[in-house]
Amino acid sequence: MMPAPRPGIARMTGLVGWPVEHSVSPAMHNAAYAAVGLDWCYLPFPVPPERLAEAIARVRALGMAGVNVTVPHKQAVLSLMDELSPAAAAIGAVNTVIVADGRLVGHNTDAAGFLRALREAGCEPTGLPTLVLGAGGAARAVVYALLGVGADVTVLNRTPQRAEALVHVLAAAGVGMLRAAPLDVATLRALAPRARLVVNATSVGMWRVEAGASAATPWPDAVPFPSGAMAYDLVYNPQETAFMRRARAAGARAVGGLGMLVYQGAEAFERWTGVAAPVDVMARACRSALAGG
Repeated sequence: MMPAPRPGIARMTGLVGWPVEHSVSPAMHNAAYAAVGLDWCYLPFPVPPERLAEAIARVRALGMAGVNVTVPHKQAVLSLMDELSPAAAAIGAVNTVIVADGRLVGHNTDAAGFLRALREAGCEPTGLPTLVLGAGGAARAVVYALLGVGADVTVLNRTPQRAEALVHVLAAAGVGMLRAAPLDVATLRALAPRARLVVNATSVGMWRVEAGASAATPWPDAVPFPSGAMAYDLVYNPQETAFMRRARAAGARAVGGLGMLVYQGAEAFERWTGVAAPVDVMARACRSALAGG
């Protein structure tokens, strides 16, 4: 049950991560609050890992409605919650915290947001041979969503043990098939021809202060991208990533992570406020912020 909306009463929400300066979530949520007439605000909170517990304690102490949690804190924040939703517990990652009667309840809206965005892009993942690149908190949510609809998923990571740990946690989470493999040239050459969906769930290619970082891609130059596949990049800033360009050059379809950002944000918005999210307003605000507007 969502909390009843309280129009006219100022509430604070925000984003906890490190870094957060690239995020368009503040623009997205503040536009949504304004559109539905709520006197709420959403602020970015850059929190280094060693100060995460302190920051989450302040969320409770300040009477905030809740926060979103982003890299690198989605897994570390689990132990700081009073309660976890079934999805957050199964995924092992929290991206949305709700303060309910002084208790911190951890949710995961990434899985539902990813699935809705993927389907909106014209890709039905049920039964699809899928490669998920990465094994962090975002990858866990993606794999959880894909397994729930019966996809055939292989998780690849440069540190194979992390992929194996993800598989161990999520193997029973759905009706799909799940396995782990190293993210290297030999493995990709063997698996890529069969893949029909490739998801970049790493932060490679994300906007960074370092020059040239956004031109990086987790897909090696030595491996042809499968032309019949859909490439979905969870990165949304920049909107056109090197991973997406590599896929399109091979004749594949490619979609960036803006849709997932909007839909996971819409679910968080509704859980905090009890008001239907103005999704179109949120999407426009994101595009405007990314364009520098």
